[in-house]
This record gives sequence, structure tokens and C-alpha cells, in this order.
Amino acid sequence: MDNDVSAGSTTSTLGQLALGLTLLAFGLGHTQLIDGVTAADSVSLATYVGGIALFVAGLFAFRDRDAFTGTAFSALGALWFTWGVTSDAQASANAAGLFLLLFALVALSLAAGSAGGSLFVRGTYGLLFVSLLLLAIGQFGDSSGLAKVAGWFAAVGGLLAWYGATAAMAHWPTTLPGRADGRGVTATG
Repeated sequence: MDNDVSAGSTTSTLGQLALGLTLLAFGLGHTQLIDGVTAADSVSLATYVGGIALFVAGLFAFRDRDAFTGTAFSALGALWFTWGVTSDAQASANAAGLFLLLFALVALSLAAGSAGGSLFVRGTYGLLFVSLLLLAIGQFGDSSGLAKVAGWFAAVGGLLAWYGATAAMAHWPTTLPGRADGRGVTATG
């Protein structure tokens, strides 16, 4: 197996790590896989790591003239911060669904915008889109079953972001096994 690893920038690695941990905690909370752990238990992590740290990473990416990463991290930082600080607020199911739907559109834009990027980044944004869309539909339709399914999409997206960031730091392989033409499918951008 090829050990092709693109370390990327420190900013993108830090941002992907923050996004991965936040998505993993958020997703596992929605799945209720761990007894007594819900999505509400990830509020502090979402506010500070997913919100503030990710937003600051976005600002550093803008400083480094990386418009896509800056946009992605700043927008997602705003999502997590807003979700974290308003988690105790009383809002209608439709208002919560609209919030999730609007940020699902942001995630869709990020997934489309990352078409030339790494497999891990594209996968993370794509899974985040599906997760937020399912959560929005679940809010509109009052379906806790959809929230659990959405949690699994978020958790897997979090694992992708975490692995991508960790692989960059640890110089782990990010290439899938080769195809018939002898070239591997690279997961780096």
C-alpha cells in the first residue's frame, strides 16, 4: 500500500480534528449508543471546540489565503456555536428543523466545493449534509428514529475527519488499494 500522505496545513489539520471530534460526539449522542449519553451531552464540546476553535481555525485559513477552508471552518464554527449556546432555548420543532435545513444547505455547498479535495474532506462534508438533512426532516416530522440514523451519519463523518487529521499528523496511509491500472485512489487533496 502506498503511504502517500499530504500533511496539509496546520490550520486544516487542526480544523479537521476539531470538526471530527465535534461530529463524533454529536453523532454518538444522537444514536444513543452509549447508555445515558445524548446529543445534549455534547453541547460544551460543540460550543468551544466545534464553535470557537473551528471558527478561529477558519480565520487562520483566511489569513493563509485558503478561501475554501476558511469558509468551511468559519461557517461550521458558526453552526456549532449557535447550536451549543441555543440548546437550552425553547424553539418550535419547525424552527429547529429550519435551522438544521439551512446548515444542511451549507454542508451541501461545502461537499460540492470540495470536489477536488481529499476523500476524507469530501466524505465528511457529504455525511454532515445527510445527517443535518435527516435531523431537519426528523424535526419537521417529529421522528426520533430519523435522529438516530442521522447520528450514525454524523458519527461516521466525524471518524473520517478525525482519521484524515490524525493521518496527516502521524503520516499514516491515506491511499486506498490500487485499481486495475496500477494507480491507487488517493484520499488526500
